[in-house]
Amino acid sequence: MAIDERDCPDFLLQIAAIRKALDNTAKLILTDHIETCLVDAVQKGNEQEVLNDIKKALDNFIQ
Repeated sequence: MAIDERDCPDFLLQIAAIRKALDNTAKLILTDHIETCLVDAVQKGNEQEVLNDIKKALDNFIQ
């Protein structure tokens, strides 16, 4: 886009699209984690460890 000398709004639109795609990917990963890892941890009795891990991951993701 820079080589084609596109306007700034075009860059911002692409950045917004990338953010949306990353957010949707994160949502899928979180959903999968809850449905598999967290449920498994509750059944095995180590849910606190899994909860701590996900809290750290969310702290890094949401800043």
